[in-house]
Amino acid sequence: MADNTTNPTGRKQTLMQQRAESAWQHINMVEKEASDVKSKYGSLVRGLPAQIQRDGMGPTLAFLYAKAKKEKHHDKVIEQLKSWLGVQFAIPPEEKDLMGWLLKQDSETYRQVTNESQAYLFWLKRFAEAKDWKSDNE
Repeated sequence: MADNTTNPTGRKQTLMQQRAESAWQHINMVEKEASDVKSKYGSLVRGLPAQIQRDGMGPTLAFLYAKAKKEKHHDKVIEQLKSWLGVQFAIPPEEKDLMGWLLKQDSETYRQVTNESQAYLFWLKRFAEAKDWKSDNE
């Protein structure tokens, strides 16, 4: 995994800064969606870290894939995770299926992907909270 990179201004960024920047870009892309998609997205990203902790990365991804067929916000989270994890773990661009790729990895990589996903979702969650994206029943 990359430790730090140089941003357009020529300054090094920590991994945490890179996560935050990427998550902010992803949040801004969701900002263009309808309000119901944003509220459902916000509720989803707030619950995913706990779901990963409780159920594991594989079952959580399976849940996202199952729901993505009908729910746009689930598909957005899959795309965002694949985008971030793709850079961090050098997932080949031709690999279209994050789940398929993950299941081929050794246990150490699987654990690292789990940890990195939770760290990345922390930023998505915080930014969605800052935007006050939540369902009416929350």
